[in-house]
Amino acid sequence: MKFSILLTLLASASAYSITKPAFLKAKSTAAITAALCTSLIASPAFAGDVGAGEQVFSANCAACHAGGQNVIMPEKTLQKDALTQYLSGGMKEGSVVMQVTNGKNAMPAFGGRLSDDDIANVASYVIDQASGDKWDE
Repeated sequence: MKFSILLTLLASASAYSITKPAFLKAKSTAAITAALCTSLIASPAFAGDVGAGEQVFSANCAACHAGGQNVIMPEKTLQKDALTQYLSGGMKEGSVVMQVTNGKNAMPAFGGRLSDDDIANVASYVIDQASGDKWDE
């Protein structure tokens, strides 16, 4: 669905621009696919709602991660240094989204339990807390 929306937006936007997007200039399916993938990878992620993320965190994450800690693996906290060291991809919202969605080691996957918006919101909350050293305030 998101892909079809993106295609519609790009196609309609190209009607109003002087130059066409790379994928509309491409002659082959491989070139179109490569151009679309490049534009999707380069697109910035939309930040979630930190306030809503705090509610999601309290309801789903705080049992193991209260105050940014980790009751199962104490060294893998939600503090800035630990997120940078242990989170695949480093300390950024996209990495938290990936971890929450798919789980890892003792952490269960929440992809089937929480909506994409809830996961984006909790990722924003975790990064906000860690960035400002706000855990345990």
